[in-house]
Amino acid sequence: MNKKRITMLFGLLFLCMITVKAYAEEWIYLGESHVDGDHDHDKIHVGKHDGHFRAIQLRVRGGAIEFDRVVVHFGNGTSEELSIRAVIPDGERTRAIELPGEHRVIDNVELWYSKAHWEHKPQVTLFGLR
Repeated sequence: MNKKRITMLFGLLFLCMITVKAYAEEWIYLGESHVDGDHDHDKIHVGKHDGHFRAIQLRVRGGAIEFDRVVVHFGNGTSEELSIRAVIPDGERTRAIELPGEHRVIDNVELWYSKAHWEHKPQVTLFGLR
């Protein structure tokens, strides 16, 4: 009976570890930019030293931002245009945007966006998920 309980305990412990890992995804800060005009284009440099990522997320502060186009340039010279085309309200974020292929090194992310109605210069912050 003791052996059965120990086996069940280890099984339960293993399941808990898997569950914790799934919920403990850590978003890593990669850079930020400010919207300075009605229509703006910026590039957030990431670089090879930051490693490989499987997804990115954009977070908005200081006012709503309307994203027109987002292009991720990878360390191997390829690029991928991501379909966002949405207004992200102040204090909100995009969903986790999966990057195609294996975990990839991000060289930079180009953002084309315009302001919604705001009085200040909103900020967009880029995060990556390994």
